[in-house]
Amino acid sequence: MNLSEFIEGNRDAHLAELCEFLRIPSVSAKSEHKPDIERAARWVADHLRAAGFQKIEIVQTNLHPLVYAESLDAPGKPTVLFYGHYDVQPAEPLDLWTSPAFEPSVRNGNLFGRGTADDKGQVHIHLKALESIQKVHGKLPINVKVLIEGEEEVGSVSLWDYVQKNKEKLKADALVVSDTSMLAKGVPSITYGLRGLNYYQIELTGPARDLHSGVYGGAVPNPLTILTELFAKLHDKNFKVTVPGFYDKVAKISAPERKALNSLPWKKKAFEEAVGAPGYAGEKGFTTVEQLWTRPTFELNGVWGGYQGEGAKTVIPAKAYAKFSTRLVPNQDPHRIAGLVEKHIRKLLPKTVRCKFQVLSTGKAWVAPYHAPIFKIAQGALEKGFGKKAVFIREGGSIPFVTQMHDTFKVPCVLIGFGLPDENAHAPDEHIALENYFGGIRAIAHLYTDLAAL
Repeated sequence: MNLSEFIEGNRDAHLAELCEFLRIPSVSAKSEHKPDIERAARWVADHLRAAGFQKIEIVQTNLHPLVYAESLDAPGKPTVLFYGHYDVQPAEPLDLWTSPAFEPSVRNGNLFGRGTADDKGQVHIHLKALESIQKVHGKLPINVKVLIEGEEEVGSVSLWDYVQKNKEKLKADALVVSDTSMLAKGVPSITYGLRGLNYYQIELTGPARDLHSGVYGGAVPNPLTILTELFAKLHDKNFKVTVPGFYDKVAKISAPERKALNSLPWKKKAFEEAVGAPGYAGEKGFTTVEQLWTRPTFELNGVWGGYQGEGAKTVIPAKAYAKFSTRLVPNQDPHRIAGLVEKHIRKLLPKTVRCKFQVLSTGKAWVAPYHAPIFKIAQGALEKGFGKKAVFIREGGSIPFVTQMHDTFKVPCVLIGFGLPDENAHAPDEHIALENYFGGIRAIAHLYTDLAAL
């Protein structure tokens, strides 16, 4: 039996196992799920063992454990480090899920559940590809190191500490990641660029306590009002960020790259149907693809304060809060941008409130030359898995680990995603197309096999 036949013959078993993985509510942001995080780490370790890995470690950290495994039985052959994460986003709001978030459900050719696309489903693709190679050929044709963490959704702090202390152990000829998306259905894709991400929180304090809005209203500052006025000033009419210096270092993309990106089979109509907004806004002078992949942004992610319960409670809140982020592009320094953002916000705020400004995380953008041999091998493996030639794309999301690994080890990073942009990662009814899950196992099995030729 050849590799493709073996994979095809085990579809049901692979899907059942993925559903078992998805039932573990490994939400890294909530302390109440710490036991589930521990269980998910053990699950990953057990299934790496089933995939034929002999050396496996569950590494305890200051927050959540990471899992490391290696198979170094192919002397003289390339060494690949595969990275993924087993933690997931919170499932709330629960009432917006058609079926429960941690009870996987198949509907219309899609598997629904938290973590299906981001990133358990994609991690499982690699586990099953590696296991299939082992069972068909008896061993892996290349050396493989696997690093699966439990903190990606909360900043990957422990992971980077581990990498810094284990540089020799993690050394590889290439990094392979599956935590991105395909361009569209039926379009296998390799991502060669990601935006960076800075994440912030602001707390404004006005009165010493919540106040009766009838007794005090009209004579005291309202932090919520001031907060909303602040964020209204952070974009101009052309949707450019108004922070001075924000665009100073932004890398300009070449005319050939711009042409290539705008020639991709990307459908604006499908994008708008997936978003479902009555209208669209973005930085003037750039196409939607360029806005999404090559331009920096400033986004308000959450605002809260005051009374939010049922009925009326007439208060002026003492405090108002917001979480917000900046997506960054090549040549923007995250720390410099954080300083510029804080300086501008403090300048805009009136003296009637006190401001606590926090930078919760920082991350650089990443872009790679995709003409290296490993990218061509990856393109060929995807064609074997899906029967169609893969395209090269950039993405608007962020994977800090990719930038850190590229800067540390100076090796190619190959990002091969099997989700789709409209599969609701981080939102209710997250799902993955089963054709992409099964096609992904075939493609990744060919990738690990074909890399032996490098």
